[in-house]
Amino acid sequence: MSSDSVNTTRRPDPLAPVDVRGPRFAAWVTTVVLVIVLLAAVVSPILAAVLIAAQGVVFAIGAWLGPRRHPYGRIFAALVAPRVGPTVETEPTAPLRFAQLLGLIFSAVGLLGFLAGSTVVGAIFAGFALFAAFLNAAFGICLGCRIYPLAARLRRSAPAEAPAPN
Repeated sequence: MSSDSVNTTRRPDPLAPVDVRGPRFAAWVTTVVLVIVLLAAVVSPILAAVLIAAQGVVFAIGAWLGPRRHPYGRIFAALVAPRVGPTVETEPTAPLRFAQLLGLIFSAVGLLGFLAGSTVVGAIFAGFALFAAFLNAAFGICLGCRIYPLAARLRRSAPAEAPAPN
């Protein structure tokens, strides 16, 4: 195989910081989806369950693959970023992935509530996710990102396997 046929296109580093506008855009889309979930819960808990399950999949992709492969992040990169000018401010990806994990947990509990017939539980947890998404979208305050340093510190300080007694 000649060196001419080797693809030298580099993929972006998944751990490299991202433009802060991308996660805020994703938070706006998430806010809209979760408002629709809450409105749907009033008339059809099944529809609310389907919608929150879909949002849960989006959260899972964001938590697992990071903001560059997040569906809303891809929309931002393809359609919005080219129109808003160069990146001025960036943020690290690890806290963003943690925030997506928290969103996944909230949406999973909400989904379980809707599926179990408890619209109230489903709506409460959809509301928690909505609150966090709206806070990031409107004010740039990412709750998961704020909690991340504590979670990282707790993870590092978790005791390793205890030594066997002598």
